[in-house]
Amino acid sequence: MKDRYGLKISTSSAAARDAYVEGIDRMLAADAGVEACLSTAIGADPGFALPHAAMARHHQLYVRPAEARSSAETAVRLSAGATARERQHVEIVRLLVAGKVAQALDLIRQHISEHPRDAFALSPACGVFGAIGFSGRIGREAELLALLEPLATHYGDDWWFATVHAFALIETGGWDRGRELAERSLQQRPTNPHGAHTLVHALFEAGDDDDAVDFLDGWLPSSDRASVLHCHIWWHYALALLAVERGDAAWQAFSNNCLPGTTTSPPITVFSDSSSFMWRTELAGNPRNRDTWESVREFYEKNFPQPIVFVDAHVGLLYAALGETEQLQTTISLLTELGEAGRLPAGTTGAELARAYAAFVDEKWSAVIDVLEPLIPQVIRIGGSRAQRDLMTNTLLAAYVRSGRIDEARAFCARVVDRRPTRPVAGFELC
Repeated sequence: MKDRYGLKISTSSAAARDAYVEGIDRMLAADAGVEACLSTAIGADPGFALPHAAMARHHQLYVRPAEARSSAETAVRLSAGATARERQHVEIVRLLVAGKVAQALDLIRQHISEHPRDAFALSPACGVFGAIGFSGRIGREAELLALLEPLATHYGDDWWFATVHAFALIETGGWDRGRELAERSLQQRPTNPHGAHTLVHALFEAGDDDDAVDFLDGWLPSSDRASVLHCHIWWHYALALLAVERGDAAWQAFSNNCLPGTTTSPPITVFSDSSSFMWRTELAGNPRNRDTWESVREFYEKNFPQPIVFVDAHVGLLYAALGETEQLQTTISLLTELGEAGRLPAGTTGAELARAYAAFVDEKWSAVIDVLEPLIPQVIRIGGSRAQRDLMTNTLLAAYVRSGRIDEARAFCARVVDRRPTRPVAGFELC
């Protein structure tokens, strides 16, 4: 028995093999129905280790740590009699579930050198929320591209590899080539959310907001709300609508698909996209919706009892918007302490961002500029994409505008911003 990438798998059940392959493809595509496929594979062959490993990773993505650990432990136990490749594959997942991300990444590099077409083992290293994306390293974008480029010959025209390769290219400035690969992926699997998401990033980087709206107008109606990317692709759509000055449509798209209670997407996506979009609408000149901020606060405090990379970069928005000064200062102190102790991949970046947001709501524009301008080159450490990190750039531009320093804002864009996305900041013309 072999998987879709031609790798031997330790099961004698064709039904288990087929359900496993379908489940992995759904995970790689960000399609819905992953859990059902993996459960079918496990039911068809209870001794087959790989579906349990995939289930562990699926639980981890949805922040179900107990279930993730249980599935990973089962996979390790069942893999004892499997191939060396499968045992190593399972060990990668075990390390990820245990929070040993650096060790997992080291093992992924070793594993891929031996088994370059083990796509599922490679996938946790990919993307802006992957082991490299959340490493806290400033050079992480180039690092990911360097990992993927030599593998292109092994994957050929594979639709999944095209999406991750395209995304790595886009994040390092190669959005024209990235767009071609994303479109190629969608030609093979038109409903593929990862492909659609990657294409939208290419359009954003090129400043093609109208094209992004047109594409998503056609793609979203048939998309599955249960996709892991449901919230995030609608977030992109709302941002594109905001950029083309369709504010009412943007808010409707966002509020119906991104806010807590409207989507089953992972909590990290729901929180970061909700807080980010609401802050951006205010930068664009729209009034603050306190009730909505309150609902996001409840969601955050329920789902994130401990600091976590990328979330840390957004929590300051939440307490600043609600005027929760004491909670904001407590958050800044905690993130500073943990960052200085080396316990956060991004160091004190989250704390500095929270300070900037606190100064922004207090209308201390010079303080915002003093914190954010030197911090912008470091913001890559928080994780996330260039599109997501534009939140910080737009906040800086808004502070320039509100302090009457528009010429400095334009000079900053000319000096630092190396691409053409639009910037919906009230009082500021497009860069």
